[in-house]
Amino acid sequence: MGTHVGFVEAIFRYPVKSMRGERLEDAALGWHGVEGDRRLALRRREDRSGFPWLTASRLPDLLRFTPHRSTDADAGDLPTHVRTPEGEDLTVLGDELAEAIGRRHGAPVEMMAMKHGVFDDASLSVIATDTVREIARLAGQPLDERRFRPNVLVRLLSPGPFQEDAWVGGVLSFGEGDTAPAISVTMRDVRCAMVNLDPDSARPAPEVLKAVVRANGNNAGVYATVTRVGRLAVGQAVYLREHGALAAPSP
Repeated sequence: MGTHVGFVEAIFRYPVKSMRGERLEDAALGWHGVEGDRRLALRRREDRSGFPWLTASRLPDLLRFTPHRSTDADAGDLPTHVRTPEGEDLTVLGDELAEAIGRRHGAPVEMMAMKHGVFDDASLSVIATDTVREIARLAGQPLDERRFRPNVLVRLLSPGPFQEDAWVGGVLSFGEGDTAPAISVTMRDVRCAMVNLDPDSARPAPEVLKAVVRANGNNAGVYATVTRVGRLAVGQAVYLREHGALAAPSP
């Protein structure tokens, strides 16, 4: 089972990459991360690079767009509409939404649905509440954990920031037993200017990224890949199996 390191404090999903996310009480964890996470993304139509996606680092206003579902949709379904900052509801795959965002961006974009999602480095991100709290202290302001776009927020048993760094190479499991969902922690999360953006207003605060650089070499939280699927839930115990005690991934 491993060492008990904490509890799941919160679960987040971001149906459209870089748009406002959802806070969940529970979620299905599949081979490609949290079900429904980042399954939609805006592609810059004139970009021919290996990363053509429009993100809030280029257009901070994306954070103010809110994906949502029609009233008869299942909670696990992809969003059917997006509410603009002005309060207008537009269909998520419609031309009107793409045109509205393209005008803000200054270049054409199109919404694309991706079966396995669009991720920067890995399909799951984890950060601890103590890490967020320490960055807030150094930045001199209260910080919403949503700035860090985690999928799983962990409340630690032993206080102290940046404990996630020691998890790299280990496996985290959520809940007890051999069938509990599990993830392999692959790397530290190197942060970018996204953490400077308020998740509601998109207003920048450059002191946040400066605090991450000063405190932990620009790293905050970790990335992971799924080794055992299952159900995540707020309140689940989180266990760590370290480098020398890793079990083989489930088939």
